[in-house]
Amino acid sequence: MIDPVCGMEVKADSPHQATHAGQDYRFCSAGCRVKFTAEPARYLQPETAAIGKSPAAAQYTCPMHPEIIRVAPGHCPICGMSLEPLLPHADDGELPELTDFRRRFWWTLPLTVIVLGLAMLGHRLAFPPAGLRSWLELVLSGPVVLWAGWPFFQRWAQSIATRNPNMWTLIGTGVGAAFLYSLAATLVPDWFPASFHEHGRVGVYFEAAAVIVSLTLLGQLLELRARSSTSAAIKALLRLAPPTARRIRADGSEEDVPLETVQVGDRLRVRPGEKVPVDGEVLEGRSSIDESMLTGESLPVEKEPGNCVIGGTQNVNGSLVIRADRVGAGTMLAQIVQLVAQAQRSRAPMQRLADRVSYWFVLAVLAAAAVTFVAWGWLGPEPSWTYAVLNAVSVLIIACPCALGLATPMSVMVAVGRAAQSGVLFRDAEAIETLRVVDTLIVDKTGTLTEGRPAFRAAIPARGFDEAQLLRLAASLDQGSEHPLANAIVAEARARGLTLAKPETFKSGTGLGVRGRVDDLELALGSAALMTDLGIDTAPLSAPASALRDGGASVVFLAVSGTLAGLIAVADPVKATTAEALAELREAGLRIVMATGDAAATAKAVAAATGIEQVHGEMRPADKAALITTLRAGGRRVAMAGDGINDAPALAAADVGIAMGTGTDVAISSAQVTLVKGDLRGIARARAISAATVANMRQNLGFALIYNALGVPIAAGLLYPWSGLLLSPMIAALAMSLSSVSVVGNALRLQDGGGRSE
Repeated sequence: MIDPVCGMEVKADSPHQATHAGQDYRFCSAGCRVKFTAEPARYLQPETAAIGKSPAAAQYTCPMHPEIIRVAPGHCPICGMSLEPLLPHADDGELPELTDFRRRFWWTLPLTVIVLGLAMLGHRLAFPPAGLRSWLELVLSGPVVLWAGWPFFQRWAQSIATRNPNMWTLIGTGVGAAFLYSLAATLVPDWFPASFHEHGRVGVYFEAAAVIVSLTLLGQLLELRARSSTSAAIKALLRLAPPTARRIRADGSEEDVPLETVQVGDRLRVRPGEKVPVDGEVLEGRSSIDESMLTGESLPVEKEPGNCVIGGTQNVNGSLVIRADRVGAGTMLAQIVQLVAQAQRSRAPMQRLADRVSYWFVLAVLAAAAVTFVAWGWLGPEPSWTYAVLNAVSVLIIACPCALGLATPMSVMVAVGRAAQSGVLFRDAEAIETLRVVDTLIVDKTGTLTEGRPAFRAAIPARGFDEAQLLRLAASLDQGSEHPLANAIVAEARARGLTLAKPETFKSGTGLGVRGRVDDLELALGSAALMTDLGIDTAPLSAPASALRDGGASVVFLAVSGTLAGLIAVADPVKATTAEALAELREAGLRIVMATGDAAATAKAVAAATGIEQVHGEMRPADKAALITTLRAGGRRVAMAGDGINDAPALAAADVGIAMGTGTDVAISSAQVTLVKGDLRGIARARAISAATVANMRQNLGFALIYNALGVPIAAGLLYPWSGLLLSPMIAALAMSLSSVSVVGNALRLQDGGGRSE
């Protein structure tokens, strides 16, 4: 369990416990428990996601350990890394730690250079005298180590107190050992035997401690600057939302108002060149909208009355009047930002292994440094203990596992941002790792292969009913359904001027249709399978139903109080991009399977038009999930692409669920990947990003492991007997800093499509 106050992992049987709002919490100490019970809301405040509006209480997390959540900036209790905002803001300035470290670095760099010069040249010039030189180096290096390096020692102490060994454990131990040893040699040189003396004084390593601090600061500056680039995608998305909207008053006059004051139902004017402020529907005007910043679609999209627009997109030429349908956190832009932030905070499965390795690696390095010190002191050449101190410090510094810890989080953060700008939203890092190995793609028909905006085709009444009665009852019942077929039926009834009744009861979720009560009549509207389940014979209308299905239309039957009332046919055209997308996916080696709740004949007609060979029609939601389970049991790695409520179980059952951004909220929440535009070509883009990201993570992990595998033995002096080669602590510090920077730099290549696996 996680202590909500300090973020430490604690055992479930911890004696420090408290209950708040029916939830049990565990704490690492009595102090954390007291803080929590005094102000529980302070540690449990939820994250907000209002676009264009600062959160009520900003929260911070660790890039390497997203389970750590704080209500104020600070350091991760596990790895010591500085915490970052859960959700950055478009106007966020420079990271405070970056500003602080830059000041410490530049103010003390001259002192480090002077100390290094004295250490390198002082004994050759014999000035100043040896005893005075040690004191001078102490005075000059003191501000570097004790002021510039103070944040390092704070994190070192934290790692010891929380029993979470990390890179700061090694840096603090190494720098502290070198400085304290030199301080003792300067203050009480008589304590040291003759073997510790060189050039007329006891050997000191103030220059090593100062240079290590300066180089570590430099490495942190480079790393922090690179890390700040990983949030560029979110900040770019946040900047899409305009600060104001032009609202039309009831009297027809217009005013510019802050974006956060826009309410659902407001009429807004969007002039040429302006950004659409919120999600809504076009009421007046015609224009082209550039949606590329959200969907990845390069061509502007024509909009006219009745079409939907997305907040944050660019109005190209005409003037529009829109009705605000979704505002604040409900807009697609806000949801995209939330998904991107959530995915960037998630941990890839590969990272879990790296975390376990890092913990034990630090302990092993501490042991290796102790062995190096003793071995060189007892067995090394004179001055043996001088070599012992230098080599032990080198081992501690060069083996810092920062590069290992950053290897996968940086790749994930950059990849998620790049994908979002291409219209692909990953919900978590696990989806990025898994998507590249998918070999089977199951697709729904309506809204996935087709436009999802069916148009009414025909209404054929059974004996005893007329067409208007059939259409009116079906549309009245369908008013409570989100299904695209229902929208087409309702729209046709309203276009004919039919008066619709409000359903007295409504039930959906069978995957085969809907049922309810209208005008005291029990209605059932759905597929032939639903009619069979209810014992209703559809044979009288089988001939026209078959003809309509063969033409690619979807057919639903209406039963009134147990009697067949007729059928309604709705046609849904195949998306213009579907054939190209499926061809691209087949070329990539994917097996394509259609699974739809529509009739088999309709499904086969669409399959023939799209080149899909394996088709399953009249599938209930449970049937789709069972199909996926069967394929997975046979060794297939399955992705499911769908957009409706009835696809949610299958999306959750698949190795990777892929939702159309044009579909229902239930489908999107059940999926791990969302295609904002609802275009299947996005799957190919997502797989390419997945492959490139995993390759990039492996490169980073491989580099970090190889670096440490080679660096530690060299720093310990294993090559000295054959080559006389020893690694200075200063060179070790530089190498340690550059290793972290190189990992972040390699991850940033993903922004431009680098790091591909091919």
